[in-house]
Amino acid sequence: MNSVLGIKGYDDVAQKFIEATITIGFTELHQDFLPFIPEVPGYILDLGAGIGRDAFEFSKRGHSVIAVEPTEEFRIAGEKLYHSPAVKWIDDCLPKLSILGHPAMQFDFILASAVWHHLDEAEQTMAMERIASLLRTKGIFALSLRHGPPGVGCHVFPTSSKLAIQDAKHLNLTTLVCIENQPSLMANKENVSWTRLVFQKQKR
Repeated sequence: MNSVLGIKGYDDVAQKFIEATITIGFTELHQDFLPFIPEVPGYILDLGAGIGRDAFEFSKRGHSVIAVEPTEEFRIAGEKLYHSPAVKWIDDCLPKLSILGHPAMQFDFILASAVWHHLDEAEQTMAMERIASLLRTKGIFALSLRHGPPGVGCHVFPTSSKLAIQDAKHLNLTTLVCIENQPSLMANKENVSWTRLVFQKQKR
């Protein structure tokens, strides 16, 4: 999927990005999301799965995982570094997730970590709607928003917790967590901060 604008810039530094990702632990990065990961084995969707570290951790907890990642180098690395028969890789991207399609099953937990800033405002709204359609009732959507200057990715847009919460509310997603101004765990990212959001789908 070379036409995906959000992956521009990653091809040239793929190995450095992979090495940097490995240095950050799943628990350290997602500590605010941990209480919301289902304890009973279920179905998880990892959007922008990168090299599959998070998808692999979910699989270790007994979950069946679909890892969506449009960057070929990352998918190849993930199959080698974090191979698991419980993880299915798909070459797809937000906001449409057209390859994923409309599976009969819905997901208990959806993660979108460090991908929202590659979508413009209209695409962010579209992505929230698409994700809401894939969540089962009482399912959880965990979202991390990046704030600050662009990194290796060159197709970058502002993110807003206010907009995300507003979009979620219109789709019957209740905000359970909103933690702002968290520092980056990567080196030399002093000007980058993060917001962690957790939403839960309610009955209509």
